[in-house]
Amino acid sequence: MSLLTMIERATRRLGIPVPSTVVGNTDAQVVQLLEIANQEGEELAARKSDWEVMTLENTFTFTAAADQGLLNSAVVSDGDFDYIINDTFWNRTTSLPVLGSLNAIDWQTLQAFPVTGPYEQYRIRSGKLFIDPAPSSTDTGAFEYHSTSWCEDNVAVGQALWAADDDVGRLDETLMILGIIWRWKQVKGLDYAEEFKLYETRVLDAIARDGGAPRLALNGGIRHRLPGVMVPLGSWSVS
Repeated sequence: MSLLTMIERATRRLGIPVPSTVVGNTDAQVVQLLEIANQEGEELAARKSDWEVMTLENTFTFTAAADQGLLNSAVVSDGDFDYIINDTFWNRTTSLPVLGSLNAIDWQTLQAFPVTGPYEQYRIRSGKLFIDPAPSSTDTGAFEYHSTSWCEDNVAVGQALWAADDDVGRLDETLMILGIIWRWKQVKGLDYAEEFKLYETRVLDAIARDGGAPRLALNGGIRHRLPGVMVPLGSWSVS
């Protein structure tokens, strides 16, 4: 579903004129709808810190220095870096974790009292990634990170704002339609309680299902199969 399709569906439900274009349209109401659509994307992205569709993997080659460069360009070349997912940073070459992120006190203590150990540690400062001790230039680093891109263009390049009518959402577009509807009514000073209630219910359902979840056994039982003879639950008798 594209941005244009989303706005078309939202305007039909609202009973207002359906635009033929959105981006670049000079009609005041369409301009407002585009800004509401951008707000909806930003707010929906912020509702959950680890939407699976916005969680990406990054691999890169270390430089032989503490300063690895800007995270949002030198390290993550896609330029959509938001933050590193905790405990996912590894040196793939040495098969050892890169620990962190260190705060300012711990980092400066490490610089004043260098410790040679098996584990590299990292700090993020001024948008740059720092590693101590400096890694080998032949080593490969990897981590998962949260992206800023909640939508993308027609060739799947991530974006943090709608830029063209044929852009598509990475987050659930049905949720975005519901969000556009209640936000438009709010801006216009209309009653939006029912629309907001439906939206919140759908968002919470999406958050609960996102990425799946393991089954939890309160009795501590093992749910996966183990090697052995399988006996059916019924239709058997002892002879």
